[in-house]
Amino acid sequence: MLRTFGPGCDGGLIEAGRGQISSTAAWIDLEEPTREEERLAEQFIGLPIPTRDDLAEIEPSSRLYEQNGALYLTLGTLSGVEEGQPTSEPIGFVLAGQRLVTIRYASPKPVRAFVMHAERDPKLVSDGLTALIGLVDAIIDRLADELESSGREMETISGNIFAKEADERRIPARQLTAMLTRIGRAQSLLARIRETTVSAIRLLSFLTGSPRLHQSGCEAHRNHLASLQTDASALLDHAGYLGDNMTFLLDAALGLISVEQNAAMKLFSWAALVFLPPTLIAGIFGMNFHHMPELDWVWGYPASLALMLASAVLPLWYLRAKGWI
Repeated sequence: MLRTFGPGCDGGLIEAGRGQISSTAAWIDLEEPTREEERLAEQFIGLPIPTRDDLAEIEPSSRLYEQNGALYLTLGTLSGVEEGQPTSEPIGFVLAGQRLVTIRYASPKPVRAFVMHAERDPKLVSDGLTALIGLVDAIIDRLADELESSGREMETISGNIFAKEADERRIPARQLTAMLTRIGRAQSLLARIRETTVSAIRLLSFLTGSPRLHQSGCEAHRNHLASLQTDASALLDHAGYLGDNMTFLLDAALGLISVEQNAAMKLFSWAALVFLPPTLIAGIFGMNFHHMPELDWVWGYPASLALMLASAVLPLWYLRAKGWI
């Protein structure tokens, strides 16, 4: 799918076999493009477009470089949060002169939001550099929102783990399993946020140091990029803090599971101690040897019952007196 934005462009779809890209287009957005759409964009900017395999490269030299006077940038962007399966999908940027080409195989929420804003306000995509900075700004702003959501989720989990009343902390096994699942999903989202933040910081550093940003008339863009770098660094620090807190919550949840297991084993232990002496006595009196004087006692049966009861009650009383149960 190929869409164009900029002066005189309304963001409508362009068919590669029939339509042509307007000469006033400042931003060409390729979403899951076909080979024909890629060729049309390449003809328009006069430069090759990165393939999907190129975007999947993880080394910095393959993600951030300059070639034939154009900047080739790849940004790992948080995606799939709404579906409950957060991932980091790469988005490719080619900044050639006053035009920007984006290549993406996912539709993250901040990109969709920026597209809607660009359709209402063409000034956001008056040129390629402005569109690029606006897109990165939207992505970083979305990261901040997701970090806030992660923080609220962690507060909820913390409230369940560290309840004020001891009885409220005795969580059934099913709920403990669900809690561990919530912690795992929150940690997965946080890892993706940190991955996107690190990728954004690298892209901003490369873009700020490029000769393109040191040309005359780019002071406002440099100031905007510096502000974005500060925001991204702060988000990375906050993500690190949340990651440490998440590890602590995981340890606390595992500690609760250990407490529940120890309590169950403790119950079995004192129950065995209480019932073992009566079992021993019953076993002795249940033997059928011929020379057993107790078999001739008139009160032998009630005496054995009383002895078994006493042997069960006395250990129970002792354990309670020591405060062990």
